[in-house]
Amino acid sequence: MKRTVTLILAALLCVGMSACAAQGGATPTPPPEAAPAQTEDTRQQEEEAMRLTIDGTQVPVTWEDNASVDALRALTPLEIRMSMYGGFEQVGPIGRSIARDDAQTATAPGDIVLYSGNQIVIFYGTNAWAYTRLGHVDLPEADMAGLLGHGDVTIVLGGEADGQ
Repeated sequence: MKRTVTLILAALLCVGMSACAAQGGATPTPPPEAAPAQTEDTRQQEEEAMRLTIDGTQVPVTWEDNASVDALRALTPLEIRMSMYGGFEQVGPIGRSIARDDAQTATAPGDIVLYSGNQIVIFYGTNAWAYTRLGHVDLPEADMAGLLGHGDVTIVLGGEADGQ
């Protein structure tokens, strides 16, 4: 009887160890459906991305995730005539007041902010004031100065590649 119990325990131990060994080096892989879903999510994010053009040149922007950007996106497509101000920024009216959460902010070239809840400002220099951050144009300072530092410009905010 003792021998039978020992043999049964030994057999169970062998079966258990072989099952663990079979899984030891295996890495679970996602089901094939997971890859297309991620591609679809990426495509949807790209379609929903708000694009910015400055005098017809589309620029890369990293937008903030806040209520002001959501409200601005709801107004697109939006064409805004900007004016140079102070030798370091372009400012233009968005046509209405939107959600804002102003905080004392030090800006850098490329920063996009909301001023007074109804004006968009894009910097090619630096400043400090109470703004709501909207995003940042991902270009070097020299490129920002080239786009914005030589007279008034028109910007277009939109969801499609052509800015509309």
